[in-house]
Amino acid sequence: QVQLVESGGGLVQPGGSLRLSCSGSGYAFRHYGLSWYRQAPGKERELVAAISAMYDNSRYADSVRGRFTISRDNMKNMVELQMNGLKPEDTAVYYCCRGWERADVCGQGTQVTVSS
Repeated sequence: QVQLVESGGGLVQPGGSLRLSCSGSGYAFRHYGLSWYRQAPGKERELVAAISAMYDNSRYADSVRGRFTISRDNMKNMVELQMNGLKPEDTAVYYCCRGWERADVCGQGTQVTVSS
């Protein structure tokens, strides 16, 4: 059974940082790309960042490029999202998903709230 479990969300002030982690199990982790999506209230889910299975190619939404960094550790079956310079508009539920081009399995999500 494929499982992805996120952690690390919380409340942070504007300009602050958070690091989200996601642990994968039940499949050959290193063979798949991984991505982070987010969904804010009343909005559609959007891709935030993705990292490929090979060569660690990465891509980012324009809104987070230069502030967020995605990384993976295949030895630990983990993917992380380092978020710096957080803005109120980054407030959303963040989902870890399997896939580079298209997500096929996602975790339950972790809430990130950016507010003073």
